[in-house]
This record gives sequence, C-alpha cells and structure tokens, in this order.
Amino acid sequence: MKLLFAEDEVELSRAVCAILRHQGNEVDPAYDGEEALRKARAGSYDCMVMDVMMPRQDGISVVRTLRAEGDRTPIIILTAKTQLEDKITGLDAGADDYLTKPFAMRELLARIRSMARRSGYQEERIQAGNVTLDMGEQELKALSSIRIGSKEARLMELFMRNPDKLLGGEELFRRVWGESEESGDEQLFLYISYLRQKLGAIQADLLIEGERGGSFVLRQRDA
Repeated sequence: MKLLFAEDEVELSRAVCAILRHQGNEVDPAYDGEEALRKARAGSYDCMVMDVMMPRQDGISVVRTLRAEGDRTPIIILTAKTQLEDKITGLDAGADDYLTKPFAMRELLARIRSMARRSGYQEERIQAGNVTLDMGEQELKALSSIRIGSKEARLMELFMRNPDKLLGGEELFRRVWGESEESGDEQLFLYISYLRQKLGAIQADLLIEGERGGSFVLRQRDA
C-alpha cells in the first residue's frame, strides 16, 4: 500500500515509517499539517495516518479540508489517550478511525489493513463528472454505457478516486499490475488509450491528460 504518515515527532515518525516500509508499504512522511495537506492533495494514497497535534496546521483541520475537497482516502487520526473530544471532533470532521498514543505497532498495522479493505469494498460505484464506474459490473456509464476489462476498471478507479492529481506512470503500473510485473510504459499507455476511446464512446465529460512515459491526470472537460 501507499501511505501518508503525518507526525511531527521526528524520531517516532522515522521508527514507524521504517516498520511500515519493512512490511512492504510505500510511505511518505509529513512533519506538519501544511506538508501533510500538500502531499495529500498531490499524491494518491491507500490510507493516511494523521496526528491531531501538529504545527502549522492541526490534523483535524487537514482532515476537514480534504473531505471538503472531495478526497475520500481512508484516514486514521492519532490522539492523546485522554483527549476524547479530539476523537469525536476528528470523526465528525471525516476521519474513519482513531488510535490513541502511545500505540502498539501491530494495532496500527491492523487498522491500516482494515481501512484499506473497507475502502475497497464500500464503494462499488464511483462517480466523477457525468461518469459512473460500476466496479462490480466493470461498466462505465455516462450518456451511454460500455463494459471494460478488469485492469481498465482498476486503472479508471485510481483516476476517479484521485481527480486532478498527477499520477506517475510507474505508480499507476505498480498499483494495477503489481510489483511482480516489470514496468512497461507501452502496456500502460495502451490501456490508457483504451480508456480514452471508451470515455469518448460514452460521451463522458472526463478526459485523461498526459503523454507516454510521463504522468497522467483525470480532469473534467470545460462546459
């Protein structure tokens, strides 16, 4: 999984990130709220872990901003053990779960796995612009509908969960084809070309921008 870990205690962050990476995850650390917000806006993550008490911007305001902008990435907030109000406020702001500090690393890992599983099953239908992606039926629908393959569906899901975010070709390939496959710009671009054709066929108001060998972004066409 690709994770964002926002925590201003540098030694704690380094230790947790090292364990998360040892478990096979890709982890981006952030050491204050503004950095966490900037990275969350720019990147595509499977789960974010956000400390409540951070300099420059607190974790709860970061969560609230991301949810207001439409980001649906699962978020776990870290709170001091006695701060019940922080837990309630964080959940009301849009966090999916909370963990009290100090925490056991095994519990954090379990909660991250739980959040990732939950996000994979909670939405079989994803909406962006005038397009609906039905993951169960592997169908794209706008003014008309069309069936798509499993890798096309997973690729489109990543774009629709991260509109207006630049997604690197290497990251897209890894998250759809997996670590075991050798990176292939040609194969990725072929599938993106398929999706572009199918978005055109259903008269979608979405387009995928980007060139072979670079990054790609899903945008809504101007009216």
